[in-house]
Amino acid sequence: MSDLKERIERLFAAAGPAGDEHFAAFEELRRALDEGRVRAAEPGGDGAWRTNAWVKKGILLGFRIGRIVHSEAGALRFADKHTLPLRAAPPGARLVPGGSSLRDGCYIGKGVIAMPPCFVNIGAYVDDDTLIDSHALVGSCAQIGKRVHLSAGAQIGGVLEPVGSLPVIVEDDALVGGNSGVYEGAIVGRRAVLGAGTILTGSTPVYDLVLGAVYRREGDRPLRIPPGAVVVPGARAVVEGKGREWNLSLYTPVIVKYRDEKTSESIQLEHLLRPPEE
Repeated sequence: MSDLKERIERLFAAAGPAGDEHFAAFEELRRALDEGRVRAAEPGGDGAWRTNAWVKKGILLGFRIGRIVHSEAGALRFADKHTLPLRAAPPGARLVPGGSSLRDGCYIGKGVIAMPPCFVNIGAYVDDDTLIDSHALVGSCAQIGKRVHLSAGAQIGGVLEPVGSLPVIVEDDALVGGNSGVYEGAIVGRRAVLGAGTILTGSTPVYDLVLGAVYRREGDRPLRIPPGAVVVPGARAVVEGKGREWNLSLYTPVIVKYRDEKTSESIQLEHLLRPPEE
């Protein structure tokens, strides 16, 4: 991919109108994203996630050079950049009828189930056997692991810009509860559970009642929920000024326990929705 990377970097930095080389390079990138051969972010040998800024530049290039076209899919009508068409579900995945959209340039793994309506944006990577439930969003460049359950109404932000910033990452076997949101490059560790209504952002500290720790984004280091943590919505008291006088509190996520056998048994519903093993 070094040749494609070089072309994307050069074309992204160049001024002037788009030519055949721009469209050819973006089409090659889009195919590679579809097939999972390139990713906007990926883990290194040490397990730490790293951003591939050139992939993000390529996606932004596709937005820049595209022109608005009108299209139809059944009763649905669209107006979008011609460089960013819809894609069909790949073999082995289920896209259940009812208004869902997969944008070309997203990777959809084997055994993925997409319940209507949901949306997966370009640059996203959704690994094998993940369930995307109704009204869920997987934003541009978000990285979703294997066997993840994104419950109804879950919002997984992307982070396309700045190009050097880490996107939102949900690692293998995590569960994101209904109406939860993960934004600003936060990382949800393996087997972690976000209770319904939990919101994670880069600016919100997370209080660990089990280990007595506080997790937050620090500089270039993103907020990371530890593996197996069970997170629920909570509140912390305002201790100064009028906030204290008025007895106010602010929202904050709270880790109340770490995942055990009982927790695992309570989230087995997702397995009932999967096809039997071949």
